[in-house]
Amino acid sequence: MRQLILDLLPESPPSLDNFVPGTNAETVAALTEWLAGGRPDTSFCLYGVSGCGRSHLLLATGFAYVDAALNPSLAGIGAGEALAVDNVDQLDADGQVALFALFNQMKMDGGLLLTAAPQPPAHLALREDLRTRLGSGLIYRLQPLSDAEKADAIGTLAKERALKLSPEMIGYLLRHASRDMRTLAMLVVALDQYTLEQKRPVTLPLLRELLSLEHDA
Repeated sequence: MRQLILDLLPESPPSLDNFVPGTNAETVAALTEWLAGGRPDTSFCLYGVSGCGRSHLLLATGFAYVDAALNPSLAGIGAGEALAVDNVDQLDADGQVALFALFNQMKMDGGLLLTAAPQPPAHLALREDLRTRLGSGLIYRLQPLSDAEKADAIGTLAKERALKLSPEMIGYLLRHASRDMRTLAMLVVALDQYTLEQKRPVTLPLLRELLSLEHDA
C-alpha cells in the first residue's frame, strides 16, 4: 500500500498549546511562569518515565535544544540565553564538565537552563558538583497520561473536528497506535483527512486501514 499516512500526518511541532497536561497542570504552570521570568532560578529540571512528555516540553520552549543521548559530550554547545538539554543522564564525562561550566556561565549571565531526565538530579549518576547545581533549581515530575486521560483527549480532539469516534474505536487506537499523545493527536487529524479523501464515514474498518498504512510506511 502507498505511504499515504506520511502525506496525511500534518506538521505539528511541539508547543505548550498542544501538550496534553493530564495531572501535570501544576508542572506546566510552573514551567510557564519560569519561562516568563516569574522565577529567579537559573535551572528547571523535568523528570519522569519515557513517554511522559519531557522532550515535547523542552522542544516547545524554543530554547536551543540538544539531546545528550545523541551528543553526550555536548560538542559544539555554548552558553546562551536559553538552553534545553534532554536526557541529561546520558552525558559522558566531557559533557558533564561542559554542562557544569555552562550552568555557571548562564547563572552569571542570567540565562535559563532547562534539563530533562528519567530521575531527579539527586538520583542521577553524574558528578557531584553538577548534581548539586541541577538540584539547586526548580525540579518537577511529569506523570504519564493514563489510558483514560488519553481516551478523553482523543475524544475531545475528534469532537473538535466533528469526528464521531466510538469508545471501541478510541480503545483500538490506544491498543494499536503509538502510545505518545502527540502521535495520537496527529493520527486523529490524519483520520479526518483520510475520511474526506476516501469519501467514507469513520468506522473501525477505516481506522484499521489507516493504521495499516502507518505500519506499511
